[in-house]
Amino acid sequence: MLGFSKILSQNFYKHLVCNKRCVSSSVFSFSTTTNLAKRVVGTHNGKFHCDEALACFLIRLTDKFSNAHIIRSRDPQVLETLDAVLDVGGVYDPSRDRYDHHQKGFHEVFGHGFTTKLSSAGLVYKHYGAEIIAKELQLNEGHQDVHELFLAVYKNFVEAIDAADNGINQYDIDQPPKYVNNTSLSQRVGRLNLDWVDPIQSSEREDEAFQHAMKVAGTEFMENINFHAKSWLPARSIVMECFASREDIDHSGEIMVLTRSCPWKLHIFELEEKMKINPSIKYVIYQDVRSENWRIQAVAVALDKFESRKPLPLPWRGLVDDELSKATGIPGCVFVHMSGFIGGNRSYEGALAMARASLKA
Repeated sequence: MLGFSKILSQNFYKHLVCNKRCVSSSVFSFSTTTNLAKRVVGTHNGKFHCDEALACFLIRLTDKFSNAHIIRSRDPQVLETLDAVLDVGGVYDPSRDRYDHHQKGFHEVFGHGFTTKLSSAGLVYKHYGAEIIAKELQLNEGHQDVHELFLAVYKNFVEAIDAADNGINQYDIDQPPKYVNNTSLSQRVGRLNLDWVDPIQSSEREDEAFQHAMKVAGTEFMENINFHAKSWLPARSIVMECFASREDIDHSGEIMVLTRSCPWKLHIFELEEKMKINPSIKYVIYQDVRSENWRIQAVAVALDKFESRKPLPLPWRGLVDDELSKATGIPGCVFVHMSGFIGGNRSYEGALAMARASLKA
């Protein structure tokens, strides 16, 4: 993870802009070979939000803006002189690295099937995310894994920040939520702003708080990339192989066997939607790595639902061991959960027999 340079105060930078052509190297970092000043990125001062904190972190991970200075100002004359401007200025123009989303008529989305209006974080990620991921994975930007992670990290991390900043509800309902969720990244970054009861209110302290916000947002972003690269992507590869060979297990195509236990739920829903699978998968069989028994799990109707597409038969539910084996007519049964969403058998053959019998029930 790249280090953070000192965030300059607005007043200091106004002085710096007026003397940009003759500024000393103690203010700007000059290259001894190119004699070019370090690039400067601007965002607004005052209260900050998660989107511009993350956007500033992201843009400094690029080759073009590596370790750039961050200036916080709303002064149009100051912003006009900067190399990039995020979340302020009323302009979206990637050719000039202007990434604001507040102006009238702005409706930019990420694409690739996503329809959420972008914030400054989403805008920077749209144009530089693939480069950032490629550098982190040490792969070519055109590599298929980079593309897969580019989409996955947007879906599972950046899109929520875009939606929160643009005031987009997660659910299309008229009723108020049943509980308050103040633990999201956007909420936590928001709490890093200076509190109204703080006796010392100054632009310098605001800038220090913003620097902390950049670090918090950036740390979670990098953790998200690492999770998707080290866990999500290998699991997807396993699920895709098993998904493709499911008809070799059962001609119905509704039973899938994992060759290795891994997180599979998200991948199944995405693959079914992408490949227009019908009929859908009803059961997934895998070996429990601790007990070495085999599990048969009913696939839920949706990723965030508990209801199963086809739960295990009602007469089996709540039974264990010999009593369950007698009820099913299948040896080696271990248990079936009371809700019918999961069961177990001591052997792979027994678990497959339970799945086939459940499919016909």
